[in-house]
Amino acid sequence: EMLDGAQKSGSGFVEYRWLNREHGKVERKVAYYRKVGDAIIAVGYYIPRAAAQEARSLLDKAVTVMKADPKVAIERFNDMNGGFIEDDLYVFVVGVDNVMMYAHGAMPRLVGRNVDDLKDVDGKPIIQKMLSIVKLKGSGEFSYSWPNPVTRKVEHKTSYLQRVGSYMVAVGHYAP
Repeated sequence: EMLDGAQKSGSGFVEYRWLNREHGKVERKVAYYRKVGDAIIAVGYYIPRAAAQEARSLLDKAVTVMKADPKVAIERFNDMNGGFIEDDLYVFVVGVDNVMMYAHGAMPRLVGRNVDDLKDVDGKPIIQKMLSIVKLKGSGEFSYSWPNPVTRKVEHKTSYLQRVGSYMVAVGHYAP
């Protein structure tokens, strides 16, 4: 595929599955290539995928920062360099009473919008379900289908939720 692509357009990328020796498992990989003279130079990487424990850990960190100063926390959650966005992990924050999106590390266009009617790709309402969990229990988890910012594909996601005052703070991970 790389040879054909290099022959036709000179450069491109391919996505495939390959053995990751670090984990001993076959995983998704992306390789970018370019034809240089008679050679093809390629660089590949395994698509990053956070684990459930990493999502829970980021949520704990986000809750701590949110409790200290919600305004500063929300600014950091929305900042690519704020320490709360990494690969497919990010924080999102919704107002419990006004259903306003205050932060979303992967889809900034949602920030400032009322997300009362936000649905996953299967048409399932998600924000109202999440808010009912935090209103009833204070914390929990919710699974749904959502675009992965790294793969750009719709994947199964589980988000961990925590109420902090009048906000729901959440972080999710995508199923392998």
